[in-house]
Amino acid sequence: MTSKLDQLKNMTTVVADTGDIDAIAQWRPEDATTNPSLLLKAAASDAYRPMLDKAVAIAAKHGGSSADQLSVATDMLAVLAGKEILNLIPGVVSTEVDARLSFDTAATLQKARGLIELYDQQGVDTSRVLIKIASTWEGIRAAEQLEKEGIRCNLTLLFSFVQAVACAQAGAHLISPFVGRILDWHLASSGRDSYPAAEDPGVQSVTRIYNYYKAHGFNTVVMGASFRNTGEIEMLAGCDRLTISPALLQELKEDQGELSRKLSPDSATVSEKMGWVDEKLFRWESNEDAMATEKLADGIRRFAADQIELENRVRQLASRAA
Repeated sequence: MTSKLDQLKNMTTVVADTGDIDAIAQWRPEDATTNPSLLLKAAASDAYRPMLDKAVAIAAKHGGSSADQLSVATDMLAVLAGKEILNLIPGVVSTEVDARLSFDTAATLQKARGLIELYDQQGVDTSRVLIKIASTWEGIRAAEQLEKEGIRCNLTLLFSFVQAVACAQAGAHLISPFVGRILDWHLASSGRDSYPAAEDPGVQSVTRIYNYYKAHGFNTVVMGASFRNTGEIEMLAGCDRLTISPALLQELKEDQGELSRKLSPDSATVSEKMGWVDEKLFRWESNEDAMATEKLADGIRRFAADQIELENRVRQLASRAA
């Protein structure tokens, strides 16, 4: 019997949920995804020091105000990290737009185009880059425009069904529903210590979205994210993609049990049908979902805080280099 990780790879594209270069080199996933929290953690490693130095040097040559240079340096760090990751994997890497722009469509568009331009300047095939954007109404509208321009997007911080439907209707390439954070909210609000894997609210949410997409012919890729345990992963075996932390990848590798497929386009049948999602419907349905509203806001705050901390680290390095 092969490991559950090997069995999973036969039915799902496995993505590494880490910015750690050494971990990506070890696990050799198909794709990789990063965010400000992962980059902040990775930036403390020796592997990232040359990238930090290069990003600061490029920003200094760019000129402009200190704020402009800081923005260039942090964007450049994300791009250099993405480039290094792409040297280790055959697929794509996701690079995230500053979470502080989550409610500004125009600024998100500008930042996304700028990141793609930086990748292009570094000689990277930009078709291997996904721009990661929060699944706010404004973020979804930005993704809709970017997709028309040939810039593929990963809509992240997705917690609700209406977010998923709106993303698919906008033509987003990929969504990242956050399984574990949905579970966190339900555990905290219910007072329960756990849920059986099949009853896990995060698993049920992704299963509903996956079946809806396949039954209604949406091409948007479903990539489950933010897992708390391997039970959640096993219940979503067969999902288009799953982004998994190195710790959980190790658990799956060590488990020699049988893994059965849970999700398949052939068995995706649903009776529900949501009409066109306009802004009024999106905001009302979001308002009615306390979990999604709270977790989206919390996720944006957390990513923004880590982005600021990353900027502080880059600023300190720049001041020492000056």
